[in-house]
Amino acid sequence: MGSLGGWEIVIIIGVLVLLFGAKKLPDMARSVGQSARVFKGEMKGMKSDDEARDAGAAPQTPPASLPPTPPAAAPQAENPAPSSTQGRPDSTN
Repeated sequence: MGSLGGWEIVIIIGVLVLLFGAKKLPDMARSVGQSARVFKGEMKGMKSDDEARDAGAAPQTPPASLPPTPPAAAPQAENPAPSSTQGRPDSTN
C-alpha cells in the first residue's frame, strides 16, 4: 500500500490533465523544477555561510605587532580666541 503501481500513476496523470489541461502541465513542471533549483542553491549558500561563520569564530593569530605611532597632535589655532574678559568694557567702573 506504500508504493504506487503503474495504474495508480496513470490515473493520477489523467486527473492532472483533466484538471489543469495539457498546455499548463509543462509550465507547471518547469516552475517546480526552477523552484527546486533555487531552493537547492539557497541551501548551499546557507551552508557556506555557516562554514564561513564557524571558520571566523576560530581563534586567529593576532597581527604582527607594529611599532607604536605617536599620537596625532591636535591642530592649534595661530591666533587664540580672546578670553571672555578681554575686549569688554568693565561694567563695574
